[in-house]
Amino acid sequence: MIAIIRREIKNYFKRPLFWIGVLLVIYGVYSNTSPYLHTRYLAEGEKIMNDKPDTSNEGEVYEGYLPAGPKKHRKLWHEQLKQVLLEDGETDAKVQKVIENIENMELEEAYHYLDEKYDWYGSRYLYEDTAYFKGTAEEINSYLDQKMEKMPFSYYYSRKFADFAGLYMGFFAALMLSVLFLQDTKRHTYELLHTKPIRAGKYVLGKVSAGFIICMFVLAVLNLLFWLLCIVYTRESGFEVHLWNFIISTVLYILPNMLMIVSVYALIALIFKNPLPGVPFLILYMVYSNAGGRNADNVFGYAARPFAIMVRFPGQLFDVMQPPMAAINQSLLILSSAAILLISIQIWKRRRV
Repeated sequence: MIAIIRREIKNYFKRPLFWIGVLLVIYGVYSNTSPYLHTRYLAEGEKIMNDKPDTSNEGEVYEGYLPAGPKKHRKLWHEQLKQVLLEDGETDAKVQKVIENIENMELEEAYHYLDEKYDWYGSRYLYEDTAYFKGTAEEINSYLDQKMEKMPFSYYYSRKFADFAGLYMGFFAALMLSVLFLQDTKRHTYELLHTKPIRAGKYVLGKVSAGFIICMFVLAVLNLLFWLLCIVYTRESGFEVHLWNFIISTVLYILPNMLMIVSVYALIALIFKNPLPGVPFLILYMVYSNAGGRNADNVFGYAARPFAIMVRFPGQLFDVMQPPMAAINQSLLILSSAAILLISIQIWKRRRV
């Protein structure tokens, strides 16, 4: 089995396309996560200059945005309502009366009041668009202090890292692992292998282990690289950065997915005597895993679908949360991979000549 693993790893390292794939994965993860590395403390009186509006339905600290608390959110909404109603031609006195009438109402009641009394149906969306506001340097620094007291910066960033590393590694594994069984499933090679005294378990586990180790190698490179980038970018702000945050996120949210992908390839290769039918299947599998949806509040998000091979962390950097059922799903992937490998071993045994 060791010989099989060694041979396959050497074969991958000799392929230029493998290294091109590694570079593309690094570029993809960097392009999507590098903006978060610009998060920093501001000097007294400093402002983050950009052409973005003063309020938004989403925003990051590095853009100058902060989440509005319930009271602040309601105040911002009232201010935006005043501005919009005045632009629609309402008088100052009438606008002030509207604000006084809705001030003590619950949100749904206020929406209904504005719809019924003034035929103004945009209030709900305007409330959503005031969820984040541009903060002062003092407000941003205070917000960062609160977050850093709870967790180190690398905890938050490593989940965004796992989000996009898992996405790009899924496509990388789906394409690169397609050649893992390709040579062995050619007709004469396949028949010759079945005449050899090699045990089915050693053969299947050797091939799968080689594919999994290749994925681990790429992930190790990603972990080290982005840990170092995190240190370099955040050095001036003095944020805590720990390598173990990256390792934990990788082990929990990416490695089970890689194990499932290589196990599926083994099964398909042995059923069809060709691994290539696994490529479109795994692409569709990733589309299924990556599909999000909207909840009752019309908020987009990712729920962990059964046996999904991706774990996504949408939302703002400091608000990232593990999707519901993600831990259970990752455990199911490990168990399912073990079952698939046992089936693959049995298929190999039955086809000995």
